[in-house]
Amino acid sequence: MNRTEFIIATAIVLFVAFCVGWFTHWLIHRLIRVPASDVAELERLAQELHEAEQARDDAITYQQQREAELTAQLGQSETELRAARDEIHALRARLERQTSSG
Repeated sequence: MNRTEFIIATAIVLFVAFCVGWFTHWLIHRLIRVPASDVAELERLAQELHEAEQARDDAITYQQQREAELTAQLGQSETELRAARDEIHALRARLERQTSSG
């Protein structure tokens, strides 16, 4: 094999290696490429997830506010109940005194 044949053989081997590399690169990108419809679907799902998280946060905030209101109402009702019981107890005691003295 003379020098010219060696150069031609080397050029052919390098060209074939380049073609195989280019084809492999093209094939890999073709296989892993995400279609535009999938990207749109992912964006829609992300938006829905964000909206669901926002709704959950709003529901938690509402629940906490409502719980605070109901706790305050319960405290007020218990205070009123205690006052009513004390008043009934005092009236009963006065009635018993009046009944026993009269």
